[in-house]
Formats: sequence, structure tokens, C-alpha cells
Amino acid sequence: MELGSADAFERMGTLGVEEEFYIVDADGRPVSGTEDLVYGPTPPEPLADRIDHELFQFTIETQTPLIEDPAEAADAITTVREALVEHASNQGYRIAAAGLHPAAKWRELDHATKPRYQAQLDRIQYPQHRNTTAGLHVHVGVDDADKAIWIANELRWYIAPLLALSANSPFWNGFDTGLASARAKIFENLPNTGMPTAFDDFADFQTFERRMVEHGSIDDRGELWYDVRPHTGHGSVEIRTPDAQTDPDRVADFVEYVHALVMDLADRYESGEDGHDIRRELLDENKWRATRYGRDASFIAPDGEGVVSLESFVASESDRLGTSALRNLLDAESGTEIQRRIHAEEGLDALCEYLTLE
Repeated sequence: MELGSADAFERMGTLGVEEEFYIVDADGRPVSGTEDLVYGPTPPEPLADRIDHELFQFTIETQTPLIEDPAEAADAITTVREALVEHASNQGYRIAAAGLHPAAKWRELDHATKPRYQAQLDRIQYPQHRNTTAGLHVHVGVDDADKAIWIANELRWYIAPLLALSANSPFWNGFDTGLASARAKIFENLPNTGMPTAFDDFADFQTFERRMVEHGSIDDRGELWYDVRPHTGHGSVEIRTPDAQTDPDRVADFVEYVHALVMDLADRYESGEDGHDIRRELLDENKWRATRYGRDASFIAPDGEGVVSLESFVASESDRLGTSALRNLLDAESGTEIQRRIHAEEGLDALCEYLTLE
């Protein structure tokens, strides 16, 4: 039984970034290429041992090396992307990035043959069979297991604004869903996803993790796919909320803000601050607002007594943490808006080309 340990939590502030991408053909349309890219020729550095399957044969995930200095995150993200594009090009493929690929029709696409994913398909059935999603995952190292739990509990409120800023998936299965992030809702149909409840401490979380494995709900701890989780293998807190981003600069902005936020929460934990006691139903409501409205969403405040606009959230967090990352994200046209504009003005072919990385 693969379970993590409190001992994994030993370093504060390190970073790791995982991005999920789509493998596409010369026209930017989904194509089965995972076997070639994962099991074919050795990929260029820094992809060696940092490239892997996702559920479908047209989806693939990369990981950055461990990032010691947050100032180096943007370069690490760009370097990994460039290596992936090169590796794909050498095998006759291209790479696209979005929360959902607008031309992907799940009934027409092949699933990965890896035993892990076949087991998930057998267990979960329909919700997993149609899961053509791609996300951005940010890990921040934490040097104490109980601190990681406290931080993860507090991060739950921030999930909705981060999703609103990242929304990049209006189209799914060939149609406009009317949602800013259709990916969020499709992924939430899987078990062990969405907004987690708060945990008392690391022992409480570890008991939950162990029971889920022992009772056959999951095969390993990696199948706890909640929006935020303590990662008991990497010794990090992992934010899994954002849609995959087409623009690497946006990835870097998310990483910068998440790192600053986690470091701030760590300081607040050390100072003995009490955490917020927020009903999960209110957190779910906030996430729904982000899923549906994206940039136009407003959120129920942590104390439940007021409403916070996305603009006011960005302003207060930017001033409080001294980062321009959120303002950069808010000032740029959203991924969802770009996709809808290109689709309306130029059609699906142009949108597929836009989402393809050069």
C-alpha cells in the first residue's frame, strides 16, 4: 500500500509545476501520440523521467525539475515546454494547451493502455471515459506536516478566484458549454474531486488517505484528485484547480502568486493564527460561480457575511503580498474570452491553431 509520511515534509518554499497538454496533428486536431512520446526515443532534457501518460492517448503531462528559487520558475516552465514541443515535432506531432481541446470528442478518442488508467476506467466507468481535461498543478514545499494541513485548509477559499482567473475551457465535445471552465465541471464528475473538507491535522488526513486505499476506493494516494491537497510523497501542498494555460507567462503568474500565498499562510500558521471555519457548501458555491462566470464572478467572503468581486480580490491580494502576478492575469484577456472570440470570428480551424504551441 503506497502511503506517504510526515517525514516527507521537510523543505519550505520549493516549487514543482505539472502541466497537462494535448498531442495534436499538423492541423491542431487531437491524435493518439502518447505511445510514441512516452515510450519512443528518449526525450531531450529536461523531460527525461518527467514526461508521462494521462488518461487519453492524446494527453500528456510534464513536470519541471525541483525549483529551488522561485525567480527561476518562469525559465523552468518555458524550458520544459520547448523541450516537449521539440520532442513532439521530432515524432511528427504538435502540442496544444487549454483546459479542454475544443475539437476533442471523447467517443472518438483512444484511452491509454497503461494498467493504472485501465483500472480507473473499469472502476469509474462513464465519468472517466469522457475525461478529456487538462490542468495546471502547482506544488509548494512545506517543512512540517501539520503546517501543510493548515495551509491546505486555508487555501480552499482561494480555489474559486484562481479558477476564475485561469478559465480556459468553454468548449467541450464540439460545442460551447456556456461555462467559463467546462473542465472544472467535467473533472468534478469523478470521485474524490472538487472541494475537500478541512482536516484537523496530519494524522487526521493520513487516516483518511489510508482508509481510502484500504477500503478499495482508490488504488493509491495519487487518486485523491481534490482541488487542493497535501502531497504526502513530495512533501508539498498542491493546488490542482487552474485550467491548463495556452500562454506560459500565465503559468508563471499563477506559480508566482501560489508560492507567495503559501509562504504567507506558513507565516500565519507559525504566528498561531486561527484558521477560517468555512462551510463546504459556501466553498462549492464560490467554485460554481468561477466555473460559470469566470472573470465576472464574485465570491462569498470567508466569514460568509459579504461578497468579494474578483477585481477587489486581485487588488487586495496584490497589495498584501507585493506581487503583480494576479494583476497580470486579470488585465489580460481571459483564455475563455479569447477562445470564444476566435471561434466566432475565424472558426474552429483557427481556434485549434491558436491553441497549438510553437
